[in-house]
Amino acid sequence: MTRVRTAALGATGLVVVGGAGLATAGIGGGGGATTAHSSLPPATAPVERTTLVETRQVDGTLGYGMAHTASGAGRGTLTWLAAAGSVIARGRPVYRIDNEPVPLLYGRLPLYRALKPGTKGADVLQFERNLRALGYTGFTVDTTYGAATAGAVERWQDALGRAETGTVTPGSVMIAPGEIRVAERKASVGERPGGVVLTYTGTARVVSVDLDVQYQRLAKKGAEVEVELPDGRTTRGRITSVSRVAKDGEGDAPTTIAVTIAVRGQRSLGFYDKAPVQVSLTANRHPDVLAVPIAALLAQGDGGYAVQVVQNGTVRNVVVETGVFTEGKVEVSGAGLSEGMKVGVPT
Repeated sequence: MTRVRTAALGATGLVVVGGAGLATAGIGGGGGATTAHSSLPPATAPVERTTLVETRQVDGTLGYGMAHTASGAGRGTLTWLAAAGSVIARGRPVYRIDNEPVPLLYGRLPLYRALKPGTKGADVLQFERNLRALGYTGFTVDTTYGAATAGAVERWQDALGRAETGTVTPGSVMIAPGEIRVAERKASVGERPGGVVLTYTGTARVVSVDLDVQYQRLAKKGAEVEVELPDGRTTRGRITSVSRVAKDGEGDAPTTIAVTIAVRGQRSLGFYDKAPVQVSLTANRHPDVLAVPIAALLAQGDGGYAVQVVQNGTVRNVVVETGVFTEGKVEVSGAGLSEGMKVGVPT
């Protein structure tokens, strides 16, 4: 369940302050300033003109992101399997069937049929791009699997120690978008690989956040965020995906959406994996506004707010409109309120 610190609230949010919280300015309180009086507050703070940034700090997990499954073709015997934590690049074996390597190739389209001379399609183009990237030439990279491609495949199969058939069959390679990191073995040596063999992730660590749907507006794809690591250091990140599918929480847990954040400076992250982090999401910037401490607000009987303006040894209540609440301050506006004025705050 996502825990959220009360670091900031939107302009229409409810503010809850314990102890020295919002005072009550009496019943009614509508209109302008009330009659001045001389009962001075225990402390004052200036009305500032500043830029307020609406943020919220949420819990996240630093790791390698969502795990995907790799399944075997259901024939032969599993004779070797890469260990958890292994990083595998294009052309390198992920596992072995009957002691023959099943190498990794890059792409989005699974190998769903045999590729042989005369085969045409997007899967042929994807495969030929991989073959060329592995250093094999002598064929045209296109959507047609010709005799020249078959010749290059035979040379590749010879290098792998496999039978030189010139044909690529389903189950003989594994397809993934890029380099992979083995997350967990799901099968054992000696088994027939008819189901899931292993799970894998990408090789770059990311931050995953299960974000309460009520804060969805704070998560925008491409937005920059700040990530606080377990040791207190901070780094920058960028939101790369925001799920459109909400996940219902169990019991009292809130409904959430999945947010993924790419993190800069992978080396600076040390060896953290599945580590808890804090993420500061930024929604809006409010430049050139008047702001006072949140504690300076006086709750009015009509649901609005006022502040105590202290001038020349007297105090008057000024009704204000509130804007964004953030970092202990609140945006305010009201007749007769200006930068530099002093407002009362509790000690």
